[in-house]
Amino acid sequence: MPMDRAAKLSKAIYLNSNNPNLAWLLFKRILSSPIPASSSFFKPSLQSVPAIARILITAKMHPQIDHLHQLLLSQHRDFAHPSGFSLVRTLADLGLLENAISQFRSLRDRFPHDPPPISFYNLLFRCSLKESRVDCVIWLYKDMAVARVKPQTYTFNLLISALCEMGYLENAREVFDKMSEKGCKPNEFSLGILVRGYCRAGLHSHGIDLLDEMRSSGALPNRVAYNTVISSLCGEGQTVEAEKLVEKMREVGLSPDIVTFNCRIAALCKSGQILEASRIFRDMQIDEEMGLPKPNTVTYNLMLEGFCSEGMFEEARAIFDSMKNSETLSLRSYNIWMLGLVRSGKLLEAHLILNEMAEKNIKPNLYSYNILVHGLCKYGMFSDARSILGLMRESGVAPDTVTYSTLLHGYCRRGKILEANYVLREMIQVGCFPNMYTCNILLHSLWKEGRASEAEDLLQMMNERGYGLDNVTCNTMINGLCKAGNLDKAIEIVSGMWTRGSASLGNLGNSFIDLFDIRNNGKKCLPDSITYATIIGGLCKVGRVDEAKKKLLEMIGKKLSPDSLIFDTFIYNYCKQGKLSSAFRVLKEMEKKGCNKSLRTYNSLIQGLGSENQIFEIYGLMDEMKERGIFPNVYTYNNIISCLSEGGKLKDATCLLDEMLQKGISPNIYTFRILIGAFFKACDFGAAQELFEIALSLCGHKESLYSFMFNELLAGGETLKAKELFEAALDRSLALKNFLYRDLIEKLCKDGKLDDASFILHKMMDKQYSFDPASFMPVIDELGKRGSKHAADEFAERMMEMASETDFNEHENKNIRGRLNNNDESDWQKIVHRNDGSGIAQKTLKRVLKGWGQGSIATSQPQKFSTRDHWDGDA
Repeated sequence: MPMDRAAKLSKAIYLNSNNPNLAWLLFKRILSSPIPASSSFFKPSLQSVPAIARILITAKMHPQIDHLHQLLLSQHRDFAHPSGFSLVRTLADLGLLENAISQFRSLRDRFPHDPPPISFYNLLFRCSLKESRVDCVIWLYKDMAVARVKPQTYTFNLLISALCEMGYLENAREVFDKMSEKGCKPNEFSLGILVRGYCRAGLHSHGIDLLDEMRSSGALPNRVAYNTVISSLCGEGQTVEAEKLVEKMREVGLSPDIVTFNCRIAALCKSGQILEASRIFRDMQIDEEMGLPKPNTVTYNLMLEGFCSEGMFEEARAIFDSMKNSETLSLRSYNIWMLGLVRSGKLLEAHLILNEMAEKNIKPNLYSYNILVHGLCKYGMFSDARSILGLMRESGVAPDTVTYSTLLHGYCRRGKILEANYVLREMIQVGCFPNMYTCNILLHSLWKEGRASEAEDLLQMMNERGYGLDNVTCNTMINGLCKAGNLDKAIEIVSGMWTRGSASLGNLGNSFIDLFDIRNNGKKCLPDSITYATIIGGLCKVGRVDEAKKKLLEMIGKKLSPDSLIFDTFIYNYCKQGKLSSAFRVLKEMEKKGCNKSLRTYNSLIQGLGSENQIFEIYGLMDEMKERGIFPNVYTYNNIISCLSEGGKLKDATCLLDEMLQKGISPNIYTFRILIGAFFKACDFGAAQELFEIALSLCGHKESLYSFMFNELLAGGETLKAKELFEAALDRSLALKNFLYRDLIEKLCKDGKLDDASFILHKMMDKQYSFDPASFMPVIDELGKRGSKHAADEFAERMMEMASETDFNEHENKNIRGRLNNNDESDWQKIVHRNDGSGIAQKTLKRVLKGWGQGSIATSQPQKFSTRDHWDGDA
């Protein structure tokens, strides 16, 4: 074949890249031509090998690639050798390492005495490391030694990197030390690779020792090597050691650069030492004489994120504003700030950040929008969250599974299952299919709402969509069954999981679930510690503690180690039952198993000891908590305050309240109810009043505080103070369900304060409260005794109107419904049947009923049934 014809065929291969079959035929035509070995035809043919290889690889014609290799080997040596290695190079470059190594081995067998150059080995070394094929690196190194190909420093560096990846750090160090013997002096990259290997393995001291050795030998390490160790130390929280290494840098004449400082700042922020990080940042900004590097965008972002994480919002805002002035803002900066705003509840300001980003020509990414959607859903602002989805689409950013799952989770948390289902349907319609996380959220919510059948329907849908059940799904179902009181079914499923995995959920009556394990026979869901914690917790809650103990033994027998949560469950229930000795036996077993005591452990024990008034032992536990670095919370203090109060040690209890405030632990309403109740019991009304004022300032004007204080004042005979407090509650439009206002009205009437009692009634009516009609009776009685017939009739008429209203207070309905179920007469029935001697209220009632044309009291009596029916109804 003439030379120009071969060249034309080679060119035709290039031109037919989009037609791989034709290109392959053309290449085979070239190789099939009988050309002498000395012909210059080989030159265009060699150039065609990488081209045809790329065409075949792109077209995924793997059998043809193997055929190409065999064709090349069948050619004359002068062509087969270079073309074969050319093919191997192309395969390696395009990521087909397995094929490249296989064909390289074949070439080495064919041409054992004619190895490729070191650059070729380096290429295969590099590609093998990229694919984490350390075994290939080792084989290549051995083959290179057999072929007596002299390695370069770069070759040794690749070998050291491979050994470090495998964890053979001693061998990596041996290669590093013997490089000089092979005529290759280690360079700064050699050192950096080995140091990085030590750091990744957590052997920071070895890395530091290596730096010291290099410095002693006169070969000064570079700044990168020092920064590698400093960064690793900082990442592990060893800031003191990192600072020492920074000083060593300075001693050898290497000034810490921006990377060094950013590593230190990142570590300090991560460990919560934001003030120390801020000091370094400030020095970098102002201390030019010391030659400190100026902060860059990374530095600013680290500080911004650190302040936001620690809740130091004003400091974070100052950093963000300074970034605006210095033009160091990036997309990451805006995302960090937006996340900080959302966490602080400043959703409007976070939303405005989107506009500011547009002004700066910084386009928000998917993460930016998801931050806002998460914040809005967290605060229940679903319509605003949905508007963000519209804004995303307008900006060309498609909502992803995270976006929809966040919205769905928000609806589920608020119990809005219908809306969550709409989100799920919308996800699927737009082609954004839910993942297991999404489905598990909805599944958990359905069980939480007690909608078991819908939860099973969701399992059916998950099966149809091809999802395999995971442990979260199984545990969610088991937890739902436990909360629904179906413990025996939950236990049956757990037992089945050991043999059938997730298919045990078929015990719910869904035989389709058997399909899951057929498709995922290698991924069976086995019970874990969460599964057993759920079952044990459910059993303990209903008092089946002996069965819970058997489940604990079963768990241990299955080689599952119980965690602190499971032991805490037993301790809590034993303490609740007053079985302190049993609780402390569990505690010993817990410590024997290596499980640390948690705050929950201590709170359970303190509650149990408090019920036995063992205050000395409680203080011992508090000291132990302090030694272990476990900080008490409001529940810890409430238990101790309750114990002290019941023991009459009010001064000590009040001191604990002061201690709480000093430690920044906010007392809750229960804290004050304990103390106020104790001071009322001790007849110290002044102290109780002071505590009530403190409670209002710390907890706000809550109905539970007002009603508790009111009832205590009333019980303590402080009727006028109770009246004043009740009027204040009415002025604040607080609910009346827990106020004993009827007792107040009776006492006022009994004490001859009819005007005050009438004023209370008028005020409740003016405020349009629904209250118990029986509250009118003491006033009507007293008015009758005083001969105020007209006023008594007005109150009686209003009482009858209120009794017939359909919007009577639901709480009262429930109370009366409960009393009727117990065969007790309601207050309204007592009014109708009342005959206390004076009969004034009864006569007044009869007179009013007659005025309404309802005849005698006998004709009105059946109305008690209609009234009862109404209160028992849906109104």
